[in-house]
Amino acid sequence: MKVIRFPLLVLIVASLWSSWVSAQAFRQAWPDTDFSLTSIDLKEIMSGGPPKDGIPAIDNPSFDTVEQASSWIAPLEPVIAVKLGDTSRAYPLQVMTWHEIVNDEVDGIPISVTFCPLCNASIVFDGRLAGSILDFGTTGLLRMSDLVMYDRQSESWWQQFTGTAIVGEFTGQKLKRVPSSIISFESFAESAPDGRILNRDTGMSRPYGQNPYPGYDDINSNPFLFRGSTDSRLKPMERVLGVSIADEHKIYPFSSLENKPIVEDRVGDTEILIVNSGQLLSALDQREISESRMVGQINAWQRRVKDSDQSLSFNFNSGVLKDNETNSTWNALGISTAGPLKGQRLKSIDSGVHFAFAWMAFNPQTSIYQSDN
Repeated sequence: MKVIRFPLLVLIVASLWSSWVSAQAFRQAWPDTDFSLTSIDLKEIMSGGPPKDGIPAIDNPSFDTVEQASSWIAPLEPVIAVKLGDTSRAYPLQVMTWHEIVNDEVDGIPISVTFCPLCNASIVFDGRLAGSILDFGTTGLLRMSDLVMYDRQSESWWQQFTGTAIVGEFTGQKLKRVPSSIISFESFAESAPDGRILNRDTGMSRPYGQNPYPGYDDINSNPFLFRGSTDSRLKPMERVLGVSIADEHKIYPFSSLENKPIVEDRVGDTEILIVNSGQLLSALDQREISESRMVGQINAWQRRVKDSDQSLSFNFNSGVLKDNETNSTWNALGISTAGPLKGQRLKSIDSGVHFAFAWMAFNPQTSIYQSDN
């Protein structure tokens, strides 16, 4: 088994904070959080080491053009891609790993871009809720190895993986997800040449481009700071594409998609398309992300465009994705770039790439796709 080479400081902090923190200690540290409202047992919460805002969110992000960013990011490095209206933005994991949350505004919509490295979970949320606009910081706490965020308006605690408030005034409320995908910088640049990339000018000194968790995503290793048993159906650190539609949850292990550039499937009553469009670098392998191994670039959409009931089928040849019905060409953001459907966008679904242990911890009733092979 590969030895996880966590930085010495992380190991020391983890050893000091590995015990459960008492509810009384929480109340003392969080005087503005309403602990009379909670949907979980506080014993499920543990310290990840850093204190409140010890991992600082980015509140005033600045951006580079594609040309500017190409001087400091490798072509196949992973980014979180977001497109709202005519605005496309990318948030490199080499920056997100050190901050975990970026509070931004895209096309007039307040959003929070989040990344939990321990779960490999990149999720983007709409900050509008019940007449309020929320922005978020890190609590320094974990539940099932996943980031627990807090909103600065009520100091309620939120589970990053589900977008649900678990402690405080907003307990039980759920944030709306904003469609996003993990793609390479190269794919983003090709799909959105006028897009903007979150840069390293954060006002904070961090070794951007380096991975603070080298070796963490070894498929034969175990999740860090996870308490409880893991689902035996998959190795805990297997990468999976998770899809949720209504109350249906399904995961697609990367190992099952390795030689399948396209999968057309159904989750509940919804026909979906899964595209394995190439490779990109892991952000959690080598110390230098640019030297990490390749993993699949896998994303999912519905098999139709907005305001259309026509179901499309697809083929993928020589790196080009086309639908069979109109022969239109589609890019890595699910947007048609040529043909009769040019400018149209495939309908999004609630999906993302995560580690299997995290997906199955929060969605224990999930089904698992099995390749015909």
